[in-house]
Amino acid sequence: MSVALTKCPPPISTRQDKLRVMVVDDSVVIRGMISRWIGAEPDMEVSASLRTGLDAVNQIDRIKPDVAVLDIEMPELDGISALPQLLAKKRDLVIIMASTLTRRNAEISFKALSLGAADYIPKPESTREATAAETFHHDLIQKIRHLGARARRRASPGASPAPAPAERVREVSVHPVAAPVAQLPLARRPFSMLAPRVLLIGSSTGGPQALMALVADIGPVIDRFPVLITQHMPPTFTTILAEHLARASRRTAHEAVDGEIVKPGRIYLAPGGRHMRVVRHGADATIALDDGPPVNFCKPAVDPLFNSAIDVWQGGIMSVILTGMGSDGMRGGKEIVAAGGSVIAQDEATSVVWGMPGAAANAGICAAVLPLNQIAPKLVRLFSGDRS
Repeated sequence: MSVALTKCPPPISTRQDKLRVMVVDDSVVIRGMISRWIGAEPDMEVSASLRTGLDAVNQIDRIKPDVAVLDIEMPELDGISALPQLLAKKRDLVIIMASTLTRRNAEISFKALSLGAADYIPKPESTREATAAETFHHDLIQKIRHLGARARRRASPGASPAPAPAERVREVSVHPVAAPVAQLPLARRPFSMLAPRVLLIGSSTGGPQALMALVADIGPVIDRFPVLITQHMPPTFTTILAEHLARASRRTAHEAVDGEIVKPGRIYLAPGGRHMRVVRHGADATIALDDGPPVNFCKPAVDPLFNSAIDVWQGGIMSVILTGMGSDGMRGGKEIVAAGGSVIAQDEATSVVWGMPGAAANAGICAAVLPLNQIAPKLVRLFSGDRS
């Protein structure tokens, strides 16, 4: 879950460049609040504010939005029922599901991702809670901005090349540049010659889909080594994600518990709202959860896991940074490399947002930058002794 501490305004956009956002929620309070936030941003505008999913389906041809913020629970036609109908009418529509933090809504949000939703966002139980409302505000605007801009670039027949490395590494609140720029080749470093003893994975936006695809194909790694994952995600959602990872991998996967021993054959997921670290306890590595402040605007964050693992496994660390906004994982990845470990990043073409993996790639710390479907085979070979 991201928390805003500072905000850098995006460059002023002309009206025709603005992202058109359709807000669909049966709560007049939520619709009004979201519409005010969007209206205050210079690079986006509210194209429609609607009460039901049926209104959205009936009016999408006229509204032509770039992004839809879609509530789950609505009268007449709920969000999960409206989702496939909206995508059938506008295939490139970016849909962000919005829901309160209940188990049922978390399960529905995961189903929505499998049906084509781009992302989800948890709504605060009460908008009167200043911190919760500010977090929701920050996260929603960033998701709209980055997912909408990416969809536009992909849909444009004369799409500009990807932003230059210096632009990619900026904080997530900076609007992507539109001017064509030359892309510099990314530096690579050799894989560590030390045998990896643990697999660490960090991910954010687009991460749930990427993680489930990845763990499904790394069974031989999981069977012999522990796998620890930090996904930017709130409580309840991480509970559901762990269950999905267990089914996808056909291995044991659960939210990590403070003090438990880290063992091969298991996937440990950082629970929402708490940082997951590892510490040495005698001959064992154990989980250490903490309720400290956000790191890189996130909690849980990837860097605390990456940094703490060095004291336990030194250079025997293989780390993977998957799709996500921001640069979380890049600093921890640098420390892993300095300690003798290795970093793999997901490539831009297969990332929902090439923020986190792009930051690592552009920092020159990666031994490989690979499409998602090539990461699992590479990991299996590396953990089997192939260092090439």
